[in-house]
Formats: sequence, C-alpha cells, structure tokens
Amino acid sequence: MTATLQQTLLAPHTQPLVIADCQTLIEQELSGMSGVSGAAVKLAYKTVNKFSPGHVRYMVEVLLPQMTNELEPYWAQFTASGGPEFGDYLVQHGDAVTEALLSVTDARGAASNRPVITKAYGAVRDKAARHVTAALPRVGALVQKHAA
Repeated sequence: MTATLQQTLLAPHTQPLVIADCQTLIEQELSGMSGVSGAAVKLAYKTVNKFSPGHVRYMVEVLLPQMTNELEPYWAQFTASGGPEFGDYLVQHGDAVTEALLSVTDARGAASNRPVITKAYGAVRDKAARHVTAALPRVGALVQKHAA
C-alpha cells in the first residue's frame, strides 16, 4: 500500500525538512511581491515577525498537518494520473486548491486570540487567493520533492 501524503511529509525525518522548505518558499514568495498588495503582505509579515519572532515558522509547523490533509486528495489523484509535475496539477485545479488551503488559514485566523496577528491576517486576506494561486507551482514542487 502506498503511503499517504501525511505519512510521508509528516514523518519524523521528513517533517523538519518540509518545514524549512516551506519557510524558504514563503520568503521567496514575499521577495517576489510588488505593488500595493505586495507591500501590504510584506508589512503584515514584518509586523508579525516584529511582535512575535518565530511565529511564522511556528504557524508552518502547526498548519502543515492540516495543509497536508487538504492536499491529500489532489496528491492521490495526481499520482493515479501519472502526471509528471504536481505543481502543474495543482495549477489545473487552482481555484479549488487555493480555497482548500485558505480554509485552513481562515479557520486559524478566526480562532486566534492575538489581535495583532488577526489584524495582520485580515489586512491581507482579500488578496490572499491570488498569492496562493501564484505559489501553487512551487508548492507542488515542494510537496513532490519530499513525497516522491
């Protein structure tokens, strides 16, 4: 039986590598942003890091199991299809994948008892779908790197 995405990405020897790669991906995505919405996202990131150093990494650790769970059906369909690139597969299903991933952060944001974090998330949420969709090829490559 083939291991699930959760079993693979959350394995004790793999999870720290996935978390580090997620942190790198976030920083790369931020560095490539421009314009008003890019400035807003960068400001939110800077604000969170100023008031709670290490919070973004912590959130990656906390959200990774749920994000992996949301990606699981897409990974299963992708592997069954025999396609070459998971990132391409995610892009083909972009709207659904984006909403699935954002459902995790939305739930977490709504449950936060930290006003600074909640405000920062609220400031960028309206444009989040566009940014998540743009990152899907790199998200897929990251997943495939550790799951294949």
